[in-house]
Amino acid sequence: MATPTNPPQAILNQGDAITWLRTLPSSSVDVLITDPPYESLEKHRAVGTTTRLKHSKSSSNDWFSIFPNKRFPELFSESYRVLKNNRHFYLFCDAETMFIAKPMAESAGFKFWKPLVWDKKYIGMGYHYRSRYELILFFEKGKRRLSNLGIPDILEAPRITKGYPTEKPTSIPSTLIKQSTASGEIVCDPFMGSGSTGVAAISEGRVFWGCDISLNSLLETQKRLNLLVPSITISG
Repeated sequence: MATPTNPPQAILNQGDAITWLRTLPSSSVDVLITDPPYESLEKHRAVGTTTRLKHSKSSSNDWFSIFPNKRFPELFSESYRVLKNNRHFYLFCDAETMFIAKPMAESAGFKFWKPLVWDKKYIGMGYHYRSRYELILFFEKGKRRLSNLGIPDILEAPRITKGYPTEKPTSIPSTLIKQSTASGEIVCDPFMGSGSTGVAAISEGRVFWGCDISLNSLLETQKRLNLLVPSITISG
């Protein structure tokens, strides 16, 4: 995929995240923000702590396929390649996945700064200290200063209770986008889900490149983005 001379405000692709990343030019993306359906989600689903994912009959569900931990090295390698130098990478995950993902991302070349905390304001389901937060691992390729050094490492936004599974409020990716990019730059999300990062990117005057393997995801993202930019199409 060659970088367009005058890129549209959004490009959506249906397919495997890593396969899609491999089609992107090296050093073509200004920030990568993503939330893979990490493996430990299946554990939460199996014991009933993630009720909106309980349609699964085996190792996946009606909405998306689980991304296995063993594929993280490929994801981090391709993410590092497509990112420009002196850029940031944000990975949403839970505490269990953090200990698996962090060393793999560092092996790919990323510098790990810290986990950010998304405080969802209200507790979710669970058994031992019911969770009301999610982590966002903050990595860097090269060295880049944040736009606003006064932003705390705890980002507060109420969880979305009636929507696409694992849907993020747009205020969370919006903060990350404003911290790590300038107007007109490219925001990439290879596991875009319901397209919250895309909505935030377009709303903040950035270009969005997104991918998801799920047709439900593509249609939901297309619908949301078409409210902001007419005639968003899907490839792949």
